[in-house]
Order: sequence, then structure tokens, then C-alpha cells
Amino acid sequence: MNLESTPSPRVDRRTAIKWMLTASASALLWDQRLVGGTSAPSAARGYGTDPDLMRAYKPGDVWPLTLSDAQRRTVTVLCDMILPADEVSPSASAVGVPDFVDEWISAPYPDQARDRTVILDGLAWLDAESARRFGYDFAACGHMQRTAICDDICSEATARPEFSKAARFFDRFRAVTSGGYYTTPEGTNDIGYVGNVALTRFDGPPPEVLQRLGITD
Repeated sequence: MNLESTPSPRVDRRTAIKWMLTASASALLWDQRLVGGTSAPSAARGYGTDPDLMRAYKPGDVWPLTLSDAQRRTVTVLCDMILPADEVSPSASAVGVPDFVDEWISAPYPDQARDRTVILDGLAWLDAESARRFGYDFAACGHMQRTAICDDICSEATARPEFSKAARFFDRFRAVTSGGYYTTPEGTNDIGYVGNVALTRFDGPPPEVLQRLGITD
């Protein structure tokens, strides 16, 4: 993958922070350009009861999960294409992001229901496209083969017309993957987030922040 000329599926820290700040708004703005596929509706019904905050929930405890074994393999590989391990942080799959994706698309809420259709249809496209090009499903292909497909769909702005629908899937999948990753302890540490930590002292905003805001006192 040419990182200088081709938009990378890997998420850098600046982009991750931007997505975290806009996550709540993005769900409201997400249109239905990809809705209308053939994926079945979620098996979950209703909004359920308030969670027991003293209980440690496991995947599938709240509502039935969706992904088949084959779909989970594809999700795992694609998550790690977007957020691979590096010298600082673990990969997306190492911190449970595939479980997050499965929980997300299985939830009985309107926004998640729209994402369910987008993501399941997109996963099916990935396997079909991979089989067409290379004779294997996406998870069974080599890294360079998977990268070739991701390069074609990792940017809606530059994707060729025949890949526009797949690019919209990739954009949404990348956002869900990032949301799952950067709300884990490992993810927040990766971007240097220091909230929810007790401080022994607080010296106020840094001088450069005050200067930028035009505050002198």
C-alpha cells in the first residue's frame, strides 16, 4: 500500500480523535444509501431492561449475536487491517473489537439496525470480490491481496464508481471499528487520553491553550 498517494485503511491518532468527537453526530447523519440489502433483521426485540451495573456481561448476554463463524473471521481480519498492532498498541482483535462489532449490529436500536444491513452486506461483498479476484474468501487471502481490495474501497472520495457502495460500507465499518477500539483502555492510552483518572493536583489549562482562546487571566 502506498501510504503517500493512497488513503490508508489504517487509522492515525488525529483521525481517531476526530471520529471520537463526532461519533454521536455521525449516527444521526448516516443516510440510507446502503440500506435495502438482503441481510436478515436482528433477532433482538425491544430495548430490554436497565443493565445490572454490578454484573460483568459477556458477549451475547444482552441479546442474540449475529455473526457466523465465517463472518467473524472476515470481521477479525478487516478490523486488524484497519487497526493492526504496532510498537505501542495491540491490534483491534486483541482488545475484542470483533465482539464489539457483533454486539453493535445485533442491538435492537434504529441506528444499529441500519448499520447491520450495511455491514453484513459489505462483508458478503468482500468475500465475493475476494473470491472473484483471487479464488479465496477475504480472510483466507494473503495480506497483499487483502490490501489490494482495501485500497480500492478505503476512500469514498477516490473510489471508482463500481466500488462506491463498498466504499460506503468500508467507511462505516471503519467508524464502528474505531469506536470500539478507542473506548478500550488500550485505545484511550494509544491516543493519550487521560480522563477518568484521579489527579493529585490540577494546575489549570496550559498557557498555550489560554493564549489560543484569548484569555489573559
